Amino acid sequence: MNEMKSLVIDLTKCVGCYNCQIACKDEHVENDWTPIAKPQPDIGQFWMKMNETTRGTVPKVKLSYVPVPCMHCNNAPCMTAATGGAIYRRPDGIIIIDPAKSAGQKQLVAACPYGAIYWNDALGIPQKCTMCAHLLDKGWKEPRCVDACPTRALIFGEEADLKDQLGKAEVFHPEYGTDPRIRYIQLPKRFIAGAIYDPKEDLCLEGAGVTTIDLTTAAVYAAKTDNYGDFWFEGLEPDHVYSVKIELPGYYDKIFGAVYTEKDVNLGDIALYKKT
Repeated sequence: MNEMKSLVIDLTKCVGCYNCQIACKDEHVENDWTPIAKPQPDIGQFWMKMNETTRGTVPKVKLSYVPVPCMHCNNAPCMTAATGGAIYRRPDGIIIIDPAKSAGQKQLVAACPYGAIYWNDALGIPQKCTMCAHLLDKGWKEPRCVDACPTRALIFGEEADLKDQLGKAEVFHPEYGTDPRIRYIQLPKRFIAGAIYDPKEDLCLEGAGVTTIDLTTAAVYAAKTDNYGDFWFEGLEPDHVYSVKIELPGYYDKIFGAVYTEKDVNLGDIALYKKT
């Protein structure tokens, strides 16, 4: 009996080395793994794509790395869009695009909300990550991308053996409703950051109390500014509205009544004025 396979991507360990993306290219470019997959083009396709995102604004900037393969969804839109048995699910849960039956079915590219299906103009077929099923069938324990990860940020195995990791993981874009077999630990959310200073003394203000309230859920977060006057609130919900209050004895309070987290927010250098 085949056990269902899953992949957990621990973003706390991902350093953006691109080894997973390179290993995928090494395995599939110019290699024909029929009936699992035809060769991947050397350009234009990334079956394991590293999404690198610059968040915030200078000097409050972070880089996020999110590897995105095919999600091998339990509720896969591509399977609904396919005709003639062009896409099938293996007993281990891995979804395969049949290279022969999928010829000409360009609609499958648009069917994937994650953008993980690519069109091969030369062959006239859609293509995507196969979880290196051709290797698994030969006895490999994991796909090439997992084997190449130096920090073990990619964890592959039988679903029953990954209960601890899956219990901490979440779905990428749950609003798609696809129930993917790929899960992530600590997907990047939003941050609010800033720096507090005294303009008259030209000093960074350490120890200022900063309180952030999620006006959608009423969740309250508190922090103190460091010796550079900096504060950070991380892991905030996207597209929520927050209030931010800054307090320091001997200074007038500073309040931001509505901070929107459509994107990461740098409130910049914030002046506090001494009470007279």
